[in-house]
Amino acid sequence: MNEYHLSLKENKGLGQLFKLNRRKSTILIILLTAILLLSIVAASTVIDDTRLATNLEYKNAPPSLSNPFGTDWLGRDMFVRTIKGLSLSIGIGTLAATVSALIALILGISAATMGRVADASITWLVDLFLGVPHLVIIILIAFTLGGGIRGVIVGIALTHWPALTRVVRAEVLQIRNAEFVQMSRHLGKSRFWIASRHIFPHLMPQFLVGLILLFPHAILHEAAISFLGFGLSPHQPAVGIILSESMRYLSTGIWWLAFFPGIALLVTVRAFDVLGNNMLMLVDPHKAHE
Repeated sequence: MNEYHLSLKENKGLGQLFKLNRRKSTILIILLTAILLLSIVAASTVIDDTRLATNLEYKNAPPSLSNPFGTDWLGRDMFVRTIKGLSLSIGIGTLAATVSALIALILGISAATMGRVADASITWLVDLFLGVPHLVIIILIAFTLGGGIRGVIVGIALTHWPALTRVVRAEVLQIRNAEFVQMSRHLGKSRFWIASRHIFPHLMPQFLVGLILLFPHAILHEAAISFLGFGLSPHQPAVGIILSESMRYLSTGIWWLAFFPGIALLVTVRAFDVLGNNMLMLVDPHKAHE
């Protein structure tokens, strides 16, 4: 009987050991998602570029063990092209989202601290950009700059800041009116001291989460304008270009040219979305205790 109770206690202890609470499971999801995204970038640098060379002997080959995503009309390995394209999209999305987030940070702080005129002007600018579809503005900017990586990055960076600007503005206004900030002012602390000790430490978690949540939008819009022919050069292995080229072959039954790159793009975008949402759960004071 004692051995039975000891066995139950041991099983219960093992169950508690492997049972994860909300915070631990969130951290685990963040780590797994980050590993997935880093693996894509690392694989792109490790994979040999020779598999992108033209090999008409193996053109339009269906998926197999040697070519998991099949080959295209020039015999190029679609798995290698997809990984290279995703890595390129992640790089462009990272740079464009970072620039856009910095614009949002500057405008959000300016709107909250530089008086009513600046606040009204920036708010009007935010409403103006939110009223026009991002894709239209990105195409106009990219076309004006002649397309290419520069046009894509500038177009995405100049269109994805409005929503984050609102978040930054609201956070700064809330922190400015907090009791600990008012107390620091009464004690004679300088504006720089208050900004460095109170505003920025409280603002950075929300800013970082907003930055990560910009990545999926940047990647999707980069793929969209490349698909439409206003983005990257056709010689670059971008996912949007791969999908655009595959459209002419779908009617002939070569489905893998669009299926696998499309699924890979959706998984990558979803991974960034999951990463940002789970980080938001950690920094949100209403959910952090769960």
